[in-house]
Amino acid sequence: MLYIVSTPIGNLKDITLRAIEVLKSVDIIAAEDTRHTRILTQHHQIKTPLTSYFEHNQIKKGDELLALLKEGKNVALVTDAGTPGISDPGYHLVNLARENSIPMTVVPGPCALIAALSLSGLPAHSFIFEGFLPVKSQARRKKLAGFAEEKRTVIFYESPHRLLKTLEDMKDVLGDPFVVCGREITKKFEEVRRGSCSELLGHFGKGAARGEFVLLLSQGVKRE
Repeated sequence: MLYIVSTPIGNLKDITLRAIEVLKSVDIIAAEDTRHTRILTQHHQIKTPLTSYFEHNQIKKGDELLALLKEGKNVALVTDAGTPGISDPGYHLVNLARENSIPMTVVPGPCALIAALSLSGLPAHSFIFEGFLPVKSQARRKKLAGFAEEKRTVIFYESPHRLLKTLEDMKDVLGDPFVVCGREITKKFEEVRRGSCSELLGHFGKGAARGEFVLLLSQGVKRE
């Protein structure tokens, strides 16, 4: 059986009883970053062996994990944080297992984009998730231009070293729209900032652009 297991996005206590039970019972845990996952397993006294499974070894390691599954072993798939398959290579192993008729199930739990949407106060009845924007400014601005008429809430992930550049591009391309920025959600320094791109640039430009970010763009919301 392949278990797709959600893990905390920050606070190590945000894990379900079922997830702990599964991680303790499987034969091996396939983790995007074993160093990161080991912190979680040690905290919850989970002694199951870990193996790395990430973007640059997903083909070779995917075949190895498939072989274990075919032998009757149970494998748990986890990501660095949150739900596997959301902006990580987990979907490759899921497809591989499905193509080979391997039974699988999901152990649902935390997901950063949903947590940020809940905190944002923005309309949640209709939204889209776009993952990470392109690294290069020209490609990023072209992508953002496609949301000029978008009325749904649009959710992005962003890294701290690109946050200011992304906010600048949003301001220039979309006319300084209203954005909610969630930082370090569920962690000690959790922060949610709401305002125009200019206002957010004024805040995060003062050295506050540290941690993991979720950006929520909503052009149908009145400015505060």
